[in-house]
Amino acid sequence: MKVKVIVTLKDGVLDPQGKAIQQTLNGMSFSNVKQVRQGKYFDIEVNIEDEEKAKIKVEEMCKKLLANLVIEDYRIL
Repeated sequence: MKVKVIVTLKDGVLDPQGKAIQQTLNGMSFSNVKQVRQGKYFDIEVNIEDEEKAKIKVEEMCKKLLANLVIEDYRIL
């Protein structure tokens, strides 16, 4: 089973990479870009057929390695 995970910075955490992307886009005539927040995307394939069990295992992975819970949030899709 394939599970998708999106990790993003929490609201209020400064995002210098997102700011640099925004400024570059503005410099490329995309002046209507108000804000960019960058994150990480994971496609994880696990050898678990039960969807609930797979998501529980991937949630463990997020908490232990994939996301820094102090400054990041994650969503399992």
